[in-house]
Amino acid sequence: MQLLNRQTQIDFLGQRRYAIILSLVLVVVSLASLAVQGLKLGIDFTGGTLIEVGYQEPVDLVPVRDALFAAEFADAQVQHFGTARELLVRIAPREGVNSATISTQILSALQGAPGANGVEMRRVEFVGPQVGEELTEQGGLAILYALAGILAYVAFRFEYRFAAGSVAALAHDVIITLGFFSLFQVEFDLTVLAALLAVIGYSLNDTIVVFDRIRENFRVMRKGSTQEVMNRSINQTLSRTLMTSFTTLLVLLALFFLGGEIIHGFSLALVVGVVVGTYSSIYVASTTALALGVSREDLMTRKGEGKPSAEETP
Repeated sequence: MQLLNRQTQIDFLGQRRYAIILSLVLVVVSLASLAVQGLKLGIDFTGGTLIEVGYQEPVDLVPVRDALFAAEFADAQVQHFGTARELLVRIAPREGVNSATISTQILSALQGAPGANGVEMRRVEFVGPQVGEELTEQGGLAILYALAGILAYVAFRFEYRFAAGSVAALAHDVIITLGFFSLFQVEFDLTVLAALLAVIGYSLNDTIVVFDRIRENFRVMRKGSTQEVMNRSINQTLSRTLMTSFTTLLVLLALFFLGGEIIHGFSLALVVGVVVGTYSSIYVASTTALALGVSREDLMTRKGEGKPSAEETP
């Protein structure tokens, strides 16, 4: 790692104008998609009926969907749950029809599907529209509270310009991740919301590592502009950032491809968030702090503290 730190001399902040343009394009596209298409909300937010059924043998999804379509449940969402012998069926709320009636109709339709050997009802859950609205509101508040807490924490630990940079990076990550789900109409449910909060924590961790090195270098590098100090700090933490992101992505990709359809949204949100978060911790957070005019004087220790070390640069 030390060898990589000595070898990398990438002028990240020298290319910040291109990064700003890229970020603005992604954010504008994301906001436009959210405004025009919105999110494809799952049953957790819209309300509806969730039915789990089991089969004696593995079942294909195509005939099941055809059977539900013939039974006038064209909007039904069907996926394997755990194994190929278990299915999860989601039905949007229907006026004047209770969950017991819907579950009976679904079971009858599935029993008439080809290959329906020994189908049985395992579980029925109903989520009312009011509960869905409350979850939507509370989920949004959870993200806002997280950002507000992070702003206060980073401002206390570092400096308010760094706090603004970290929140800008986190808002950047959340908006682009939401925009991805809106643009490609991937279902957004509670697991994806949990993934978003995890993305905030992951991205913040990367940002704090970079900021901590910037603060340290401001105290030991008596020469060099603010941009040069920041560039050196980013290069010094680059190997750690890339290795952490790479190993995290390996796990998330394994979850996405091997974990089953039930956690596709969760793992996909984390994959997008880790990629965007790695980018934002290098470019967005530091670029914002630099644009706000952070300087050596803002981070210098009090008199008698933080004497220059042997790493002091010419």
